[in-house]
Amino acid sequence: MISNSIINTHSINSFSTMKEKGQKIVMVTAYDYAMARTAREGDVDIILVGDSLGMVVLGYENTLQVTMDDMVYHTQAVRRGANANFIIADMPYMSYHVSLQESKLNAARLITSAGANAVKLEGGNPARLDTIKAILDCEIPVCAHIGLTPQSINKFGGYKVQGKTQAEYDRLLEEAVKLEQAGAFMLVLEGIPEALGKAITAALSIPTIGIGAGRFCDGQVLVFHDMLGWSEILPKFVKSYAETGKVMTAALSAYAKDVREGTFPAREQVYYPID
Repeated sequence: MISNSIINTHSINSFSTMKEKGQKIVMVTAYDYAMARTAREGDVDIILVGDSLGMVVLGYENTLQVTMDDMVYHTQAVRRGANANFIIADMPYMSYHVSLQESKLNAARLITSAGANAVKLEGGNPARLDTIKAILDCEIPVCAHIGLTPQSINKFGGYKVQGKTQAEYDRLLEEAVKLEQAGAFMLVLEGIPEALGKAITAALSIPTIGIGAGRFCDGQVLVFHDMLGWSEILPKFVKSYAETGKVMTAALSAYAKDVREGTFPAREQVYYPID
């Protein structure tokens, strides 16, 4: 079980207040203790333990192979690294699709065993609205996610921008309103035109968090690996803030060279009887 000493600097109420005041919300993904500690020290508002860990940490082709055990394990590690941060954990594929009972139990596990403050699930269809209401009945805050929802890539035919036609635009705007009515405290908008992101943000009283949804959302989220230059291919919406991947590769190459040439360890890295 997670320690009761967790004291968060934010709550679902403070995010609503930030929207009201026009203060942007900063969210970033993290998947282990070191990433979470770095995010905490970087002054982010929310850490998302995303099922994107399947791709950037576990090496899967997509997020569909991520399990509940994976999400619990990584969320626990993130909580240890960021004890005071508000943490949202993704509900992985098929963890909330079978029954309301199973959905509630899986959501509760991410709270009680993993230490998350809220859960996130994808989609805005009527079945998803019922799932959100069921999870809320367990007193668990729910963040919704619409637009380009990665768990639906087989349905979409790949990672394609959503909401480009008038029909899609209208559907997503309607879904956003219904998700708020169902009780979601926050909405992630991914891979949609900026005009739609702006319209949804204006239509809702709950905060919107954009990832490839333009400049007018109430906050933004990026994947840790993308923004720090660890990823090989970056989507258009990503801004890389550091090339840490290149720095680490150079450091490892220098280490390998020193070992092979016998210059590491040097005298200063060796123990002696009397130092």
